Formats: sequence, structure tokens, C-alpha cells
Amino acid sequence: MNMEERMTVCNMSIEGGALVGYVNPDQTTFDYLMGRQFAPKGEAFDRGVAYWRAMASDPDAAYDDVVDLDGSAIEPTVTWGINPGQAVGVLENLPRPEELQDPKIVERAYEHMGWTPGAPILGTSIDVAFIGSCTNSRFSDLVAAARVAKGRQVSAGVRALVVPGSVEVKKQAEAAGLDRVFTEAGFQWREAGCSMCLAMNPDKLNGREVCASSSNRNFIGRQGSPGGRTLLMSPAMVAAAALNGKVVDVREYN
Repeated sequence: MNMEERMTVCNMSIEGGALVGYVNPDQTTFDYLMGRQFAPKGEAFDRGVAYWRAMASDPDAAYDDVVDLDGSAIEPTVTWGINPGQAVGVLENLPRPEELQDPKIVERAYEHMGWTPGAPILGTSIDVAFIGSCTNSRFSDLVAAARVAKGRQVSAGVRALVVPGSVEVKKQAEAAGLDRVFTEAGFQWREAGCSMCLAMNPDKLNGREVCASSSNRNFIGRQGSPGGRTLLMSPAMVAAAALNGKVVDVREYN
């Protein structure tokens, strides 16, 4: 995984029950840090690399539990409920309360979202598309979303926003022409910031709007409206949903 992907996993690990998310530093880490504004320079960087290498877990380290996941077998995933763990593959159907460990939480999610257990997530209509957040609006995220959006148009009636995850990401994206790709497709290109990830300033859902969002949390009220409904998905999936006005399988664009 590249550094952006690793940081997303670390950010979201608490939703899997972890107290902290950590990926061992390696050459990918050092290449990412080299030359950055606040990274050490010259010999100080070399000393830093030596120290960071020493932080990594030993090859023969013992763990309480080990889980192996085949990333290539995980289809694009979409949340359907009111926490990031309530998610299904884009081609899967929504779960039934009795199928899960805590039926009461599931029933609360369905009460808020208004979905029907057993229905497909594919084809769910959206009102808003938000590509943003520090977790999933880095440069590589914007590149992936722009590949989907390029030469296409946002569906009529969809409010679509792209908010770079930092000022530096915004500069990098504009230098690469990504801002023009998005604006020509009908997205709003915004200043860097939190925006609709947590309903900053006027960037909020209204009423019962449904938002396809690349942000990292989907709790009730997170995007500004107590009745708003958030579907978390990857930046490329958000772009595809914006173009179609509904949840689609982004793999159709590859």
C-alpha cells in the first residue's frame, strides 16, 4: 500500500476496535517523507531513517492474533447504516437484523436510514456527492476520482463537491490540472478544509438528503442535518455516484 492508503487504514482502525492503527515504517515511508517541508534534511534525515527502522516490529515478533486479508478479493464497499462498520460490498444486499450480532443497533440504523433489509445497495439514489476529508482526499485519491469524472458530467440534481484534504494537496492537484477536470464535469472545486466531513460552515446536508461521501464517519448528524444520511465509499466510488445520481460499481469505469 502507498502512504495514503496506509494512513486511511490507520485512521479507520479504531472502528474495528483497535486503540491505535500502525504500519511498520519501511522504504515506502522514507521515500514519502524525503524532501517534505518539515522532514529532516541531509544527515539528519539519514539518522531519522535509522531510528524509524529501529521502531519497526521484529520479523519474528509474536502477536496475540493474526488475520490475513486478500485485498484483491474485497469489492468496492459502501456503508448503509450509522457507523462505519455497517457496510456491504457494492453488489451485496443489505443485511437483516437477525443476521447480525446486535439487532437493536441494526434496527436503529434502519429506522434512521429508511432502507429495507435485504434490498441491494446498488442503485441507491443520492442527492449530494462529497469528495473530501483528511482521510480520503489526498492527491492519489483525487487522481483516482478524476479518472472517473474526466469527460463526463455530474447527474442533474446532484450537488457535487471536491474539497482537497490539505492546502498542499490542493496546490499539487491544481498543478496537475485536476481542478479543471472536476469543474468541467460539474463538481465544485473548493478550498482545503474539513467541509462536509463534519458540516463545517455552510457545507451541510439538508433534511433527509443522502450523501455519497469519501469522508470517514457516518454517525447521525455528522454532516449537519439530524435527518441526513451518509453513505461512505471511496473517492472513485463517490465520483461514479455523482455522475449517475446513484450508487454504482466503479469497476464499470475501469
